[in-house]
Amino acid sequence: MGPSGFEWFVAKRYLRARRKEKVVSVVTVISVAGVWAGVMALVISLAVNNGFRDMLQRSLLSATAHVNLVLKDTSKGIGDWRELSAKMRKLPHVVAVAPVLYDEGIVVSGPTSTALLVLKGIDLKAELATSEVLHKLKGSFEGLENTEGMPGIILGSKAAQDTGLSVGSVVTVTNPEGTLTPFGPTSRFVRFKVIGTFESGFYNFDDRWAFASLAATQKLLSVGDVVNDIEIRADDPARAPEVAKEAVRVAGNLYSATNWQEQNGPLFEALQWERKVTFVTIGLIELVAALNIFIALTMIVLTKFKDIAVLMSMGARRAQIRRIFIMQGALIGITGTVLGMITGYGFCYFATKYRWIGLNESIYSLSFVPFEPKAQDALWIAAAAIGVSLIATIYPARNATRIMPVEVLRYE
Repeated sequence: MGPSGFEWFVAKRYLRARRKEKVVSVVTVISVAGVWAGVMALVISLAVNNGFRDMLQRSLLSATAHVNLVLKDTSKGIGDWRELSAKMRKLPHVVAVAPVLYDEGIVVSGPTSTALLVLKGIDLKAELATSEVLHKLKGSFEGLENTEGMPGIILGSKAAQDTGLSVGSVVTVTNPEGTLTPFGPTSRFVRFKVIGTFESGFYNFDDRWAFASLAATQKLLSVGDVVNDIEIRADDPARAPEVAKEAVRVAGNLYSATNWQEQNGPLFEALQWERKVTFVTIGLIELVAALNIFIALTMIVLTKFKDIAVLMSMGARRAQIRRIFIMQGALIGITGTVLGMITGYGFCYFATKYRWIGLNESIYSLSFVPFEPKAQDALWIAAAAIGVSLIATIYPARNATRIMPVEVLRYE
């Protein structure tokens, strides 16, 4: 048996206390449980943070543009939107451009059923290229751009549910600002036929958005052939700031551009801070586990000082004695880490698959808590847990090597 085999053998034997040393065994189990609890809690907490951030980002990017180009003077519309859209399509990293007209509309479907929605006037082909929302349509696009009869409208699934509407229903959409006439402001309304519903998975969109053709929306708002936003989709969402700067350069000083990161910056910053706070809070559990390892090894040194003296008198070097206790700490750390990883990742898998934890969509925008553990998180969590366990062995290991075999055995 080589030196390393000898050290591992003694380390494992010391962790299995005899009957009269059951306290040492209990403290060892508590130490393993502390590492296990800390690793599992950290895996689950970071998985929740990753899940919320990734799911929110996917939902936002599927429903909104990467870059929005608008006039600085929002009271005016973009009249040359066709020429401007053509210029935007030629920009580097731009894969799609869609002219849109946003405004609010009051949807009336009965004497008491009304809803205030964000109405988005679209060019269907361009919208399908820049957004993924309408790819999940329940219904048909037929009739959306009908200019002779009743135009079509597409509602979010929650909005349709709230108003009791379904495909084929007829609704009246009113412009809440009205139209100014010599006799004062008058309400402007257009009757639409519901041709479909969509479900993006993001509550705010599904509950408050509606799509109509660009021509029908212009007619409702009485604004002529104009839009108020040019939506741009890049080949990589991370390039959105770069594309936004180039869009403003080409469009001119009358325009400004915002990207999806700026629009949702506070939300993602809050999630990032939550991740840091989670790490610090759960990290305290690892410190408690390290303290338990420190106590366990210190008690082993106190109860095994005679055995240590015998080993040293038989030729065991101080470095070997030191490594015995370092290996004990490593065994505790590795065992707790492996158990924590298995239970943490197992919980995340089943909790996401079966949606164990539901949420109020109107508050959190999601119907369940998503768990998305990352492989890179597992590496540094395991390294941190085992590292803390090894640090806790330094003092007990050094203390064990200070035993003087002659002094101990003289009185035995």
